Amino acid sequence: MAKLTVDRLDTAGKTVLLRVDFNVPLDNGRVADDTRIMAALPTISHLIRAGAKVVLLSHLGRPMGQRKAELSLAPVAERLGERLGQPVAFSPQAVGPAADTAVGSLEPGGVLLLENVRFYAGEEANDPAFAEALAALGELYVSDAFGTVHRAHASTTGVTKHFPQVACGFLIAKELEFLGQTLRKPRRPFVVVLGGAKVGDKIGVIQSLLKRADTLLIGGAMAYTFLKGQAHEIGRSLLDAPHLELAKSLLGDAPRQGKSIVLPIDHRVADEVSPQAQAEVCGIDIPDGKIGLDIGPGTSTAYQQSIRRAKLVVWNGPMGMFELPAFRQGTFAVARAMAESRAVTIVGGGDSVAALNQAGVADRISHISTGGGASLQFLEGKTLPGIAVLTDE
Repeated sequence: MAKLTVDRLDTAGKTVLLRVDFNVPLDNGRVADDTRIMAALPTISHLIRAGAKVVLLSHLGRPMGQRKAELSLAPVAERLGERLGQPVAFSPQAVGPAADTAVGSLEPGGVLLLENVRFYAGEEANDPAFAEALAALGELYVSDAFGTVHRAHASTTGVTKHFPQVACGFLIAKELEFLGQTLRKPRRPFVVVLGGAKVGDKIGVIQSLLKRADTLLIGGAMAYTFLKGQAHEIGRSLLDAPHLELAKSLLGDAPRQGKSIVLPIDHRVADEVSPQAQAEVCGIDIPDGKIGLDIGPGTSTAYQQSIRRAKLVVWNGPMGMFELPAFRQGTFAVARAMAESRAVTIVGGGDSVAALNQAGVADRISHISTGGGASLQFLEGKTLPGIAVLTDE
């Protein structure tokens, strides 16, 4: 998937519209986690060095087309300026007279962040007039917001119709490089670790990766639906009943395709879901009245061994309710195995990334995807609107 990258553009003295993903958590008007800001710095810094006038577009939260002060990007401009080591101008409008004036005041090497594009109903509706108004602010357009490329919005797809070329930034280029290898010629053994709540949430990615991977290690609450499909007892654990037959079908399909779906052989369980819950270890069958909340120690060891033998590992979804200290061991075991592996390791999904950070091993992963929904749809083999509009190399 070779796409035109920002370093192939002549941006000197040009006004460059750069779509970034600054959908960051705020706490009392300050940025609480600037991971996504940091991810955009390589592309922004490149444009600054090239002498471009950088105009940043982003959304924040779900204001549903209304102006909400608590979702303003003003605090993000301040944090970005701290990270860049230079002032970042801020426009209280994304389009309109204030935005026009702010863009017109930019000097080469300057950076301007426009207000939240989702304050305008035309953004999520991909309204042609709103997209045209955004496009009028720049001479070139670059997309570097991977977390939004699965949505056809005005600032991600509609705006691109007004530019002869659409380049991607370094972040999207890296996402395409790492995620792309899982769909093209993956290194083998190729192991996928999938967690999360319901089979139904990940039907597409399970079916897609079952064709490509050698082994799928299943954890999280979705494991109980698969185990139920094998006639095991799951106590009061979460069951995705509407997809029970599908789980049975996937278990039957795997060996016919020469693949393995591996399920937990033991569990950490409790009487209730609460911070005070005490973890108990049980075998593959969960007793009546108990709730499975994490994979057990035997499963953790088996999954770690599989990960360490792999040449490529993709992980999406925790192994249990790791938010509760008593039930984080399984998820942390996977995180540590990923870090210790010599394989190419790719992690996506907010919960999995949070687990990496809590385990202190995020810096030892080959690639952490910035787009949970986008990365899942990519791995399903779906065409992502924000990728389709990029100019081919």
